[in-house]
Amino acid sequence: MRILRALVGSVLWILAGVLGLVGVLLCVTLILLPLGIPVLMLARKLFAYAMTLMIPRQVRHPVDELGKSAGRGVKKTKDSVPSVDAKALTRKAKKTRKKGRSFLKQQRRRLA
Repeated sequence: MRILRALVGSVLWILAGVLGLVGVLLCVTLILLPLGIPVLMLARKLFAYAMTLMIPRQVRHPVDELGKSAGRGVKKTKDSVPSVDAKALTRKAKKTRKKGRSFLKQQRRRLA
């Protein structure tokens, strides 16, 4: 299947090149300029389509193809991180706030 896609892509590439040359020749003659511009745009689209046929999907859309392996990586990372106890965290936060307030209170007394 890859060989067939590469073959079709290369034929499209050659066709787009020839069409591009015809478009350039049409653009050179000022009378046929309105015909040359659309032919050049068509050649550009054919070049892009030929490249999409020749390049594998993993190269064209790396983020879309990352899906499964990224999901496995997230799961491994999640399993390796220890769980956090919410109650212990809030107790520590309250204790830290209390220490901070008392420290500020002492500093105000020293400055006053």
